[in-house]
Amino acid sequence: MWFNLIKSLFLHSVTYEDFLVELNKAGLSVKRFADLIGMQPNSVSNNKKRGEVPVHLALIATLLAEMSARQINYEPVMARVQPLKKRARGAAVEGRFAGDKQTTLGFVNE
Repeated sequence: MWFNLIKSLFLHSVTYEDFLVELNKAGLSVKRFADLIGMQPNSVSNNKKRGEVPVHLALIATLLAEMSARQINYEPVMARVQPLKKRARGAAVEGRFAGDKQTTLGFVNE
């Protein structure tokens, strides 16, 4: 049963709504899911605009939902991986292009 669901994930796109259903089955919010896999919550919820979720996120959510349904605690499993939190993009420093570590640009404010 769940094997066919996982197999179909690779053949079809997964809608954002179906993704949320899987998260709900796992007892997870988008924020908690993002924390578990080391993503920014906005990066996950931005998929709502497209209406579909990348297969790798849908697969993780489906596996977590299945573990939860079988009363398997996924917390220790996820803790073994300990993904690093990616830093937020767009945090540019004034005078530096996109926050790159380059010399400060000598703009003169007139």
